[in-house]
Amino acid sequence: MSGVVVRPLRFTDDVDAMRAFLEALGLRSRIESERGGWVDMVTGNGMVALHDAASSSTGGKAGQTTLSFEADTIDDLVEPLEQAGFGDATVFDEAYGRVLSVTAPDGVVIWIDERTEDLYGYKLHTANPDERWSVTPYLAGADEPAWQRFLTALGVTPTVRFGSGAEFAVRLDLTTTEDLDDVQTRVPGTRIDGGLELTDPDGQLVLVHG
Repeated sequence: MSGVVVRPLRFTDDVDAMRAFLEALGLRSRIESERGGWVDMVTGNGMVALHDAASSSTGGKAGQTTLSFEADTIDDLVEPLEQAGFGDATVFDEAYGRVLSVTAPDGVVIWIDERTEDLYGYKLHTANPDERWSVTPYLAGADEPAWQRFLTALGVTPTVRFGSGAEFAVRLDLTTTEDLDDVQTRVPGTRIDGGLELTDPDGQLVLVHG
């Protein structure tokens, strides 16, 4: 992978169950914590990260999905973000690596992790994801023009979907070119026009777009 990749972050009470659910859909684990409680998973386009809710330092609740990203070099993102009007972009160090924090539209604070080769405390898997699958998070209650400006500043391929809502929220949506009948044989769900509605182990709706 190169550049900036969208990576929804799901807080969950059962990382293993969520991991198995996403693996059944074609995602593959790439990096996981040796102590458990964290794993990131890749698709043909995009990623999903799973975080144990009980150990969240930010107060993440089980079943909550937030929006985050991963990038090759976060320093290169500061100037284009500032030029696009997102002037509080700040780079700092976390225990696991370097992070860029910025206030996105709707007052949402976004973290962008820089890829690192230092895997101390983590296990790296040889990930061979199903290239037919993409991560396409759904943003409800979002200021779409402002978010499009934000994503353009990041250089992210527009893989984010927008919809109505009383307040900002993120839903974990996926898109696939795989036959949805085949998907439904692995993960039971309800067929809808152009997609498949699934309930994940956290009890949350996941919409697969065909």
